[in-house]
Amino acid sequence: MRLVFAGTPEVAVPSLDALLASDRHEVVAVVTRPDAPAGRGRRLVPSPVAERAAEAGIEILRPARPREPEFLDRLRALAPDCCPVVAYGALLPKVALEIPRNGWVNLHFSLLPAWRGAAPVQHALLAGDEVTGATTFLIEEGMDSGPVYGVLTERVRPEDTSGDLLTRLALAGSGLLAATMDGIEDGSLVARPQPADGVSLAPKITVADAAVDWAAPALRVDRQVRACTPAPGAWTTFRGERLKLRQVSLAPEHGGLAPGELAVDKRAVRAGTGSHAVALGWVQPQGKKPMPAADWARGVRLAPGECLGGDAGARGTDAHGADPHG
Repeated sequence: MRLVFAGTPEVAVPSLDALLASDRHEVVAVVTRPDAPAGRGRRLVPSPVAERAAEAGIEILRPARPREPEFLDRLRALAPDCCPVVAYGALLPKVALEIPRNGWVNLHFSLLPAWRGAAPVQHALLAGDEVTGATTFLIEEGMDSGPVYGVLTERVRPEDTSGDLLTRLALAGSGLLAATMDGIEDGSLVARPQPADGVSLAPKITVADAAVDWAAPALRVDRQVRACTPAPGAWTTFRGERLKLRQVSLAPEHGGLAPGELAVDKRAVRAGTGSHAVALGWVQPQGKKPMPAADWARGVRLAPGECLGGDAGARGTDAHGADPHG
């Protein structure tokens, strides 16, 4: 089949690579989000998918909105048989969905109908799911509601961050997407409607959502930190400034600390929660690089009874765009 691949972030690159390596299909172009400002200089940087497409010598389409007439005209001229999608990041209008004869087929990182939306991996971790996976489905106008072609499952490991889990799903899912393209081409795959039961939603995790509530149980704090790593980054405040938390671990043998209260000994830095303590692993003070919590604690010279949280702090805004079809 002639394919036009749509995707934007790094997690979409393994799928693009798998389709480029296929001897049954031809990737004639990619669709990706426009170049975005990044770094201190805020210079425009192409998406990871655009960079990979440039390396492969493939035409790159960067519509600001996929309903632009110029984009739709070019898509029609390319005459794709199918448009595979991985984390493209923009809603596709009906007029675009109707152009390829086999539609747009999305690789979504959950076991649909569970966790429809922009942040399925983060919500799976927040909910404590023991198993998740990836699904290929035909995109309709609804949010991740189209009929399913194929699924794979992946065990959630106890120390998985969303970055860890998403990396594994992106690699495994690339094979699923390539196999789905094969099955559509030879007619061996038929999309089946999603079950009506078991629907759950996974809206984008914002910076405000990533603020740790130390009154919550330790298990919830652990899940939140893992779900928000690397993005948008779990955080709290200390002495009025933002402190990112990049790793914690459960310390059920240590109780007696008030929520957010810090305790330091030669081996660990612990913080109280609504149940038992958690041990802080790596932290990142505002304007500084990540460091072990013990190094941070020595540098700030903790006073007895000091706590994390307890003030609003500067919440900032989330620079990570929603992914309606990811």
